[in-house]
Amino acid sequence: MDARTAAECARSAAAPATGALPGHGSSLAGLGLDPDDLPDGLVVADETGRILCFNAAAARITALHPSEAIGRPLERALPLEDLEGRRWWTVTDPYGGLAIRIGQPERNLLLPGGREVLVSARYVRRRPTGPLHRLVVTLRGTEARRRTERSHAELIATVAHELRSPLTSVKGFTATLLAKWERFTDDQKRLMLETVDADANRVTRLIAELLDISRIDSGRLEVRRQPVDMVAAVQRHVASLTGTGQPGDRFDVRTVHPLPALWADPDKVDQVLGNLLENAVRHGEGTVTIEVAPAPTRSLEEGTAVTVSDEGSGIPEESMSRVFTRFWRGSKRGGTGLGLYIVKGIVEAHGGAIEVGRAPGGGAQFRFTLPVAAPAFMA
Repeated sequence: MDARTAAECARSAAAPATGALPGHGSSLAGLGLDPDDLPDGLVVADETGRILCFNAAAARITALHPSEAIGRPLERALPLEDLEGRRWWTVTDPYGGLAIRIGQPERNLLLPGGREVLVSARYVRRRPTGPLHRLVVTLRGTEARRRTERSHAELIATVAHELRSPLTSVKGFTATLLAKWERFTDDQKRLMLETVDADANRVTRLIAELLDISRIDSGRLEVRRQPVDMVAAVQRHVASLTGTGQPGDRFDVRTVHPLPALWADPDKVDQVLGNLLENAVRHGEGTVTIEVAPAPTRSLEEGTAVTVSDEGSGIPEESMSRVFTRFWRGSKRGGTGLGLYIVKGIVEAHGGAIEVGRAPGGGAQFRFTLPVAAPAFMA
């Protein structure tokens, strides 16, 4: 786009709409911006419907060179159709429709050849209910939205798969007990009820994971800071694992003193520790080493660092960049692949950081750091 066209494009795109606040009509040129700097496609048509501006992003999205668009009628240069095959400019009629309209919300439309694009429009008038002075159209590709939709679809499929097994078990055992209660011994009844209880706990954990993901994605994960004794929390989790059959000598807890006082959400710290230790036990081998120490001196803020290492085969180098993404599984030993994604979200909600690497013994090593922070009532 040449300098003259860019300047005209900038003036056209920034023409103040009716009712604009003083000072809000600054042109793109006045801000030192070229229309080609914009991340979205920008198309501006004049009062006759001829294109004045067609920036680089619009050219990329439509595969149409600006020289082929500028000066042409908008409906010919950009013959958009809705998903039912109707001509969009004919349906919306921006120049001949109601004069009280201010634009069109974003919607999926089709370019020639069937490629989808997200389109929105703004109607610029010099006076209320006056004729259209400028038509400003923005274009965006659908790739990002499709990635989000695929991620949501994968999440739904994963949840449905994970719920099916425990719910089938719960339904089967309860139906059997109700129909044939007298035929079973007390030990058989206890075994069935214990299985139902374990499957109900599994469903509860999955629902809690989904709620956590929703809060993390929307930025609404609340952190209720209280004093946390990290060493005691680690020892509590180790005791819980040994109580379920893990040998006590499999865990090596190391503490580097003095540790700074730590204000964090104790429930969420327990969730992080539980996930990392369970991963080390389930997917790793040999001794699981847990070290609690002051944060490294290179850290910008005083805090506590916790390192969990095992002696298994570790995580392949090419997979380390995907460890904290949704649905990543280090092995085929069960799990939803959501735990480490949630762990990262919890740590970052505390203002901390988490990293993965290779342990000295060759296995996986996870280290998370939490800043000292302040109690919730002082935040």
